[in-house]
Amino acid sequence: MSSDPHLDGLDVYLVGGAVRDARLGWPVGDRDWVVVGATAETMRERGFRPVGRDFPVFLHPETHEEYALARTERKQGHGYTGFEIYASPEVTLEQDLARRDFTLNAMAQSADGELVDPYGGLDDLQARRLRHVSPAFVEDPLRVLRAARFLARYRGLGFEIASDTFERMRELSAKGEIAHLVAERVWVETEKALGEGDPAAYFATLDDCGALAVLMPELATAELADACARMAEVLEPRPVALWRWARLGEHLAPDAQASLNARLKVPNDYRDAMRLAAHSRTLRLELGDSRDASAIMAWLDAIDAWRRPERLAPLIALIAHDDGKLADDLALASRLAAQVLPKSLLDEGFRGPALGEELARRREATIAEALGTT
Repeated sequence: MSSDPHLDGLDVYLVGGAVRDARLGWPVGDRDWVVVGATAETMRERGFRPVGRDFPVFLHPETHEEYALARTERKQGHGYTGFEIYASPEVTLEQDLARRDFTLNAMAQSADGELVDPYGGLDDLQARRLRHVSPAFVEDPLRVLRAARFLARYRGLGFEIASDTFERMRELSAKGEIAHLVAERVWVETEKALGEGDPAAYFATLDDCGALAVLMPELATAELADACARMAEVLEPRPVALWRWARLGEHLAPDAQASLNARLKVPNDYRDAMRLAAHSRTLRLELGDSRDASAIMAWLDAIDAWRRPERLAPLIALIAHDDGKLADDLALASRLAAQVLPKSLLDEGFRGPALGEELARRREATIAEALGTT
């Protein structure tokens, strides 16, 4: 850091996830830095660009990494945004680290590589324990979701949530603070969790502490465990997060899907994937070991396979998690049916409604012949 003229003379520390993951042997992503003893004017004079007018975070003029002034926070309202931020040269590194959520995120590393760990983060890391830093944990309901998401990431390494931390998560749910989280922030955490190694841990944890019933009541049912098990199997198709979300809610009735996705303001592609997965689940349950050509035709129509053929491959891959033989049969049937084209029927003289009816009849007949059904 001393070779960087923008940082000369500043008391700078690497903090948060980069320190944590390096000690876990986990891939290190973005690096965040804390600057102690400096002012906003100092940062601007050195070419750093402020991220926001009232937020003491600055982007490095060359690397564009984030450098935040050491700061403290004080709760002023509900939710995760109700905080008053105080940044000053008098704020110490330990005070800045104290405002963080978990001890394993409250470690810092100095310019010469020395670990600064005032809250026992390294011990918790080695014990595979997610533990809150201070009683201020209960001031931010977003930390409930973050705890669940970190567990989804690290449970494969043997991590658990400390019992006293979990009790505080229950407290936040019981007191209604969870309800003050905005939909967009809930979805950000949920989408990240869907891409982690054990996404089922996220939803199971939220359910256990009472948060799921508030945030996603449609999922907080006796079917959650089975839905999570099916979801966790999905490694293909990609993107994994999208199709895991689809799998998680494929058992829900259309109105329940709609209310869930609307409440979280889920992106349209995720909503569509869940709806299409529900159609595919219905087909799988309806067919069983049989191969009813009319049912397969109805499925192809429902997913709009003729105009949106790109939908077929991911949905067939999803079905393959439950029934590989059915997936193979659907791939064959859809490929052959798609070869029956309207142009050949136009050449035969079919027009208007008769054209559509004959096209559907021949496609269904093609499917029946391919699968050896009537």
